[in-house]
Amino acid sequence: MTETEKLPVVVLISGNGSNLQAIIDSATEQPIEVRAVISNRPEAYGLERAKRAGIRTEVVNHRDYPSREAFDVALAEAIDRYQPSVIVLAGFMRILGHDFVRRYAGRMLNIHPSLLPAYRGLNTHQRAIDHGDSHHGTSVHFVTEELDGGPVILQARIPIEPDDSAETLQQRIQHQEHVIYPRVLEWIAKGRLQWQAGLPYLDGRPLDAPVVTDNPAPADHPCHRSAAG
Repeated sequence: MTETEKLPVVVLISGNGSNLQAIIDSATEQPIEVRAVISNRPEAYGLERAKRAGIRTEVVNHRDYPSREAFDVALAEAIDRYQPSVIVLAGFMRILGHDFVRRYAGRMLNIHPSLLPAYRGLNTHQRAIDHGDSHHGTSVHFVTEELDGGPVILQARIPIEPDDSAETLQQRIQHQEHVIYPRVLEWIAKGRLQWQAGLPYLDGRPLDAPVVTDNPAPADHPCHRSAAG
């Protein structure tokens, strides 16, 4: 990409869209263009966030399709109309089929609220507390056919406090998500992060292990974005 080009992105959401908002905010200062926001739920508040920012929105309601495969086909058609370089899953609560994932191999990102590979799936905050972990976090990773199993790019790690509940831990983790997700998109936009032959490369080297940051954004910080490290 040249200095004047922007990374074209499509964001998929199902709900509130707080990570979407962080990405929208970062795009005012970074070479990122959110071309569309697509939701499988027409009531998703994230659609309103996109409209307020002047971003096109679409709804591909999974309830309108007889099978996951039919939904995946319709979703792919909607995505491809905007010709994105990267598809961002930001609270998108649908499991995508293998054909769909292969179609966008190396171009689709997800953020998961745990220090992967720990605690794949749901209820990650309570599981970390119940296990007695000293730290918890969130991970940005490439999407592969293995659920929450693609190569991890960047993680934010925070300590679990003695008085933490699942709710307070979730709130603190979300602050970190709002920093690291835009940061990974910035790396891609600036050519630092690339997908080559089925593997991620950062600054020209294979990313054999994720970059881990400790407390990149304090809980009381507005943390719309942090500069790339």
